[in-house]
Amino acid sequence: MNSNIHTREEQMAAFGRLLDVLDELREKCPWDRKQTNESLRPNTLEETYELCDALIRADKQDICKELGDVLLHVCFYAKIGSETGDFDIADVCQHLTDKLIYRHPHIYGDVKANDADAVLKNWEQLKVKEKDGNKRVLSGVPAALPSLIKAYRIQDKARGVGFDWEQREDVWQKVHEELAELEAELAREDKERSTDELGDFLFSVINAARLYHLNPDNALERTNRKFIRRFTYLEEHSIREGKPLTEMTLEEMDKLWNEAKAQEK
Repeated sequence: MNSNIHTREEQMAAFGRLLDVLDELREKCPWDRKQTNESLRPNTLEETYELCDALIRADKQDICKELGDVLLHVCFYAKIGSETGDFDIADVCQHLTDKLIYRHPHIYGDVKANDADAVLKNWEQLKVKEKDGNKRVLSGVPAALPSLIKAYRIQDKARGVGFDWEQREDVWQKVHEELAELEAELAREDKERSTDELGDFLFSVINAARLYHLNPDNALERTNRKFIRRFTYLEEHSIREGKPLTEMTLEEMDKLWNEAKAQEK
């Protein structure tokens, strides 16, 4: 057994100690005492993004640290809820546990699900049924999600109720169609229509990524980081040579770019 993996008793004791410390800080620390749901929200977003960054970098030490920061916020909101008499951390855990059991009938019931796609389809259908069928399919997509992630979640939820391509290869016709419409509007120099068509094109590309089980947000972030690495190589070279990038020709920059690219192989 990995020496870093604790027993269930040790895990529960560690969680209890966290709750005890948070109780004490909430009582005695001026900063912790004044926090509200509203004041914590921006920090929660920041901590979530920091966790996502650590996950992308696959930095295990940072992942552990950032998970702790996110867990602190979960416990903090539960603490505030207990003070108002609305709920506490036990309610949070119980609600989550009940939901997991309900949405996994292939484990806790007699539903059959032989692969991950079937599990996800059941999950979305059960979510719709949770409010006697009156819940809108797309109502669970947070309005504040970044647009790229929101598009993916919208498409995934529609898929959950059967609104999807019968054959994933068929999506490419839609991608090409949207690209042609975008090019046509760009040629007309109609900014509003071009913006609409650009959105349609991006939406279709994200749809294709989903159908091929690729995460477009992860893919784009990998490209962002790749661009940063290569562009940083350009900047470092220009500093060493004492020649600003603004004074380099595009041909010179392309040569350095290809050098940076070659080093990654």
